[in-house]
Order: sequence, then structure tokens, then C-alpha cells
Amino acid sequence: MTLHKTTLFNSELQQAAGLFKALSHPARLAILKYLAETKVCMTGDICQELPLSRTTVNQHLKELKDNNLIKGTIDGVKVNYCLNNDKLRTMSDILNTFLSELDCCNDNNC
Repeated sequence: MTLHKTTLFNSELQQAAGLFKALSHPARLAILKYLAETKVCMTGDICQELPLSRTTVNQHLKELKDNNLIKGTIDGVKVNYCLNNDKLRTMSDILNTFLSELDCCNDNNC
């Protein structure tokens, strides 16, 4: 029986890694920032804001949606996307907890 390397780590680290991976591309960060500024928008609007093709933007939207960082509602033939504030708060808590466990902000010996 072969173990996947991810099974060697606890669920908290796996959850954190999944969220951090979702943030690991500048296009996805730009999408989140744009949605924060506009509150709600349609995918067409996002495509106009990024120097990427519609297909590429849709792939990044899918990654964000798969990680529940954004929500989408269907409006006719368009999908309106907005931030999932509950998940973003959870992600903020996860990041703050992780950084506090590293104690990186209190160590002046680095």
C-alpha cells in the first residue's frame, strides 16, 4: 500500500496548504482584489481587468471557487462572482495561527 505524502500531515496543515496554493498565482490575487473593490461582478468584467484570455481567467476562477474563496450565482447566461467573506475570515485565522506557531514576529535573532 502506497501512502500519499499529504496523508503524513494533519488536516490543519493540509487545509492551510490548499488555501495558500489557491493564493499562489498573481492572477488569482488580482481577481480577489478586484472582487473586493467592486463587491460583485460578472466574469466578463474580470476578463477585461486582467491581461489574460477568458479561458485562463475561467481556470483561475475555478480554482478560487473550488477552494470556496469566491461564490458564484447564475444570472441568465452570466455568472456573478463575489468574495466568500466567511471563508476569507477562516483563511485569515488559519494564516494568523500558523504564523503565531512559527513565532516569527517575536524573534529578533533572525
